[in-house]
Amino acid sequence: MGAGMELVETVIEDARWEAFGLPALAERAARAVLAEVELPVQGFSVSLMGCDDARIAVLNADFRGKPQPTNVLSWPSEERGAEFVGEAPEPPEPGDAEAPESLGDIAIAWETCAREAEDQEKAMGDHVTHLIVHGVLHLLGYDHVEDEDAALMEGLEVRILASLGVSDPY
Repeated sequence: MGAGMELVETVIEDARWEAFGLPALAERAARAVLAEVELPVQGFSVSLMGCDDARIAVLNADFRGKPQPTNVLSWPSEERGAEFVGEAPEPPEPGDAEAPESLGDIAIAWETCAREAEDQEKAMGDHVTHLIVHGVLHLLGYDHVEDEDAALMEGLEVRILASLGVSDPY
């Protein structure tokens, strides 16, 4: 891909993510999300940090008051939630190729992801793909607090994952 064509800027803090191929997997997953919600890839950016449990535990404590590791965290660049329960959020306006609109930041932790994949008997690549899809949907304003919103978000995840050849995680 040419310079400036990447949707996801990946920062690797744990070398295991580099060996795993996180940048390419994340790019593919994020592009599939935008395709499903009919947004152009050009004009948007996402920052992704591949870290370890120790790092994500600090972030989880700082931002959510939960001082323990988690699989994935996301920080939308702005509040994009839907006005009504069960409704899709308004799509963000794209920037241009030179100044793409940042959708926000995602952090994903190696040990928790690896443990979950093993516990759920899923391929690590499939599990991580799902978590990145989930994180990007959060950046776009989707959430799963209310049942109707959770159903909407899970339905999108299942369709996006199917487009990537990943079976239904639910």
